[in-house]
Amino acid sequence: MSKLFIYYSFSGNGDAVAAKLAGKGFEIRKVESEFKLSRRLFPQMMKGGFSAAIGQKPALTGYDPDVSGYDEVWVGAPVWNARLASPVNTVLRDTDFSGKKLTFVLYSGSGFAKNADARLRKEYPDARIIHLRQPKDVPEELAKLD
Repeated sequence: MSKLFIYYSFSGNGDAVAAKLAGKGFEIRKVESEFKLSRRLFPQMMKGGFSAAIGQKPALTGYDPDVSGYDEVWVGAPVWNARLASPVNTVLRDTDFSGKKLTFVLYSGSGFAKNADARLRKEYPDARIIHLRQPKDVPEELAKLD
């Protein structure tokens, strides 16, 4: 069975998940966004949180939405303002997950995201959702991927 992990990572949490899944045989596809955030915390939180709250879908650089060659697709997303990071909104809009075994991996400071979870359960009722608390800094969270 062919498996793909599509993800966005701003602070490195998604990269930690990607490294773990690559070791489990997943092909990795990292999303690069034209949406840029400051490295300073307050402006980063304001701009990122606002873009997530309004459901912004920024342009992606070089993203290939074709998942037809995979049986299983996992999507990794940071949680901003209790919602999916805006670059992942673009992935969800542009990618047809029909007929795929779908799993979402959400990474956040709290390890849970009520609004993001509710949206995903509504739009993808058969998908599995895994919540991780800062997997870059709390590597034992990666065990939830097994």
